[in-house]
Amino acid sequence: MLINDPATVAELAELYPKYETALVTNDVETLVSMFWDSPHVMRFGVTENLYGTAELEAFRASRPSVGLARTVKRLDIVAFSTDYASITLEFERTVPPNDPNGRLIRGRQSQVWVRLPEGWRIVAAHVSLLP
Repeated sequence: MLINDPATVAELAELYPKYETALVTNDVETLVSMFWDSPHVMRFGVTENLYGTAELEAFRASRPSVGLARTVKRLDIVAFSTDYASITLEFERTVPPNDPNGRLIRGRQSQVWVRLPEGWRIVAAHVSLLP
């Protein structure tokens, strides 16, 4: 099995920042387009379990668009062949945002990416916060 093919890892390293920018700017169209358009796609969030494109899109459209900025503290890409990979990261965010007296929260995110005919798509994702 080909693990961490440099070209595959480079493709995802170039693609992931597009997701992160869309996330923190609440670019719903881009976020939804980066997920697999399927009833089998899933995303487990901090307070929600989403199954299928319709639930994912409804969540993104209804989510508040303020206070989304975060600092990625660690990002790891592991490719298993040239068509399947995982991207995991740890992040920090201050709540309320931009408040020097705000509370620092730490979280983690994992995504499974698959190269489909339409390109790389997230087929499963999970986000959680640390206590």
